Amino acid sequence: MQERSAEQGVGAVTTSGPLIAGEVSLAKLMARLQQDRPVFHSERDLQHSFARVLWELAPEIESRLEVRQNAPDAVGAEYLDLLCIGPTTRTAIEFKYFTTQWTGTAGHSPEEYALKSHAATDLARLGFVSDIARLERFGNPNQNGLALLITNEAGLWTSPKQSNTRDRDFRLHEGRTLTGQLLWGGGDYPDNTRALCDTYPLYWQPYSLQDGPRGEFRYLAVFTNHHPNRS
Repeated sequence: MQERSAEQGVGAVTTSGPLIAGEVSLAKLMARLQQDRPVFHSERDLQHSFARVLWELAPEIESRLEVRQNAPDAVGAEYLDLLCIGPTTRTAIEFKYFTTQWTGTAGHSPEEYALKSHAATDLARLGFVSDIARLERFGNPNQNGLALLITNEAGLWTSPKQSNTRDRDFRLHEGRTLTGQLLWGGGDYPDNTRALCDTYPLYWQPYSLQDGPRGEFRYLAVFTNHHPNRS
């Protein structure tokens, strides 16, 4: 299969702004990652590939997978997907790889993929927002956070046809902004309430474009700051 580049202009692309461990821009890393791995078999596959590309771009950054966190308000054990340790700063990263069914061949060395459909999209939204809230709590003043979602589920980046859904506060479509207290089902499920300290405009970026239905992959990235005293 001949690889095709995803269309540009989906969101606000920038190479400035927060860096990973103070050294590497996310745009640069994602461009390199897309060349090496346009599709992933699993979320774990994504985590490993991301860490490998980061090391290739900046060998001075050390990566640690599944690092236990000690947030003051933690309930039980909490673990971070990836901790990137730079010479002066750190970046805590949480990954989400949410797929819908797609089968095909991708990569410079052709590799077969058979992606399955995951759970409902409302749970994907809840999971991603939960990652943002967790990252605001983790770490220290010399550490930023990054919530990264890669998906071929177009329903996550397109505007909803219905507005009165239980996950309406958690919508992730292009151009939306997440901020403040987010209620699940209008507050009928308090365990799913999430509170964000900062404001996060959402801009989706192209990742890769593969043959066949559901072959378009995009990513959503949100950088966070540490808020140790959040309620």
